[in-house]
Amino acid sequence: MSDTSHVHVDGRRLSCQDVVRVARWSASAELDPSALKRAHQSYLVAEDLGAKRAVYGRTTGVGANRHHVVDPDTADQHGLRLLSSHAGGTGPTAPDSLVRSTLLIRLNQLAAAGSGVHPRLLGALEAALRVGAVPRVHTRGAIGTGDLSALAEIALTLAGRRPWAVGSLEPVPISPGDALAFISSNAATLAEAVLAWHDLRELLYASHAVAALSYCALSGSPEAFSERVHAQRPHPGSTRCAAEIRRILWDDGEPGPGSRIQDPFGLRAFPQVQGPALDAVDTLENILTIDLNAAAENPFIDIETENAYHHGHFSTAHLALSLDHLRAALHHVAELSAARLSDLVEPELTGLTPFLSDGPPGSSGIMILEYVAHDALSQLRHAAAPVTLGTAVISRGLEDHASFSTQAARSTSAAISAYRTMLACELIGAVRALRLGSAELPGTAVAEAFRTAGKALPMIAEDHPLTEEIAAAEQVLARFGTL
Repeated sequence: MSDTSHVHVDGRRLSCQDVVRVARWSASAELDPSALKRAHQSYLVAEDLGAKRAVYGRTTGVGANRHHVVDPDTADQHGLRLLSSHAGGTGPTAPDSLVRSTLLIRLNQLAAAGSGVHPRLLGALEAALRVGAVPRVHTRGAIGTGDLSALAEIALTLAGRRPWAVGSLEPVPISPGDALAFISSNAATLAEAVLAWHDLRELLYASHAVAALSYCALSGSPEAFSERVHAQRPHPGSTRCAAEIRRILWDDGEPGPGSRIQDPFGLRAFPQVQGPALDAVDTLENILTIDLNAAAENPFIDIETENAYHHGHFSTAHLALSLDHLRAALHHVAELSAARLSDLVEPELTGLTPFLSDGPPGSSGIMILEYVAHDALSQLRHAAAPVTLGTAVISRGLEDHASFSTQAARSTSAAISAYRTMLACELIGAVRALRLGSAELPGTAVAEAFRTAGKALPMIAEDHPLTEEIAAAEQVLARFGTL
């Protein structure tokens, strides 16, 4: 998919969806002229302040070197020294989509006009996004107190001191005060968190359709999704989930009775378990939106008061805690998906053969999917462990706390990958059960979900490898989000 539109960058109104458009669909960024003007004012204020008083990172060293004043005779090299010393990232290189989202987020933050960087750096970021130039950025080197190494690599690339991964631009000079002002941001961590937000929101929407297919295959009871039931305990996410299941299954029609009084928890408690995850995704979006548009650089160069404020906005505890909470909620959701898959291979619940086999007695059918799903669930469980219980004391004891939001974002990406596989396994089971059974689907969105999945998933009666079907089912999930 490609997007030929422009994302307006003014430091105030960038959305998570805007970031996805630029990162994944190659939309271009268009810098607002008034934002560029404000950034230039911030640069002039910072230059003036640096000539009159000590300003952290501009006229001094950083971290425990904060009291060391930069020699005026070598001040023009201070910025490049700082960038070179901090560009020590390692590990795998970031994919292009992640780097593009980082460039956009950093551009928008700089457009908020609190950094004091030279405006030409904003122009360079905008140009890189326009022509598709991508710096080579390593993923390891941050602990949630600023993506110093990744942003230093980007700055040195813009300055012509490092090779580009894709394309190139004419180098731009780095002013003495630009270095810390440019790298004082969590843009790379935010970039991964935004892409994770998008992918998980898509999967959670898709999971309503998958759960509805399993409901039909298991002849579930509609009472668990009754509007009257959820009005008695109206948590927003739970009521939204129940309403979505009602829409997918019955539209405006009246559901009939189920085949049993009490369904397994995978069906009966689905809204109560899915709801917290839906709420957590919304909370994450709100936190991300604030940070995407924040002038959070330390120090903050304030145009209005013409002053520099030293502060702690580099800490990303809001983001880290939100991601930890989201992964915990997702683990609960994933457990129910594994439970429904187990229900689908149980003859007492479906009236079908064990493991939905369709061959000679003793055939294994989709038995292996339970192993695959629980392997993925185990990976998700490890990824769901809270990273915010860790701590770090660095820079000779001066910096004695870290949010580890960077690690929280990485763990969230890993958890989403595992959940996608689990949901694909359930989808294969639900579609196969419906093909082998006699349940009639209502003429609502659930029937469209079945047709969509059926086109991608072959019905092969005899035992066979399911690897390709799992991959195909993962692709189907992306289309379920629009049902």
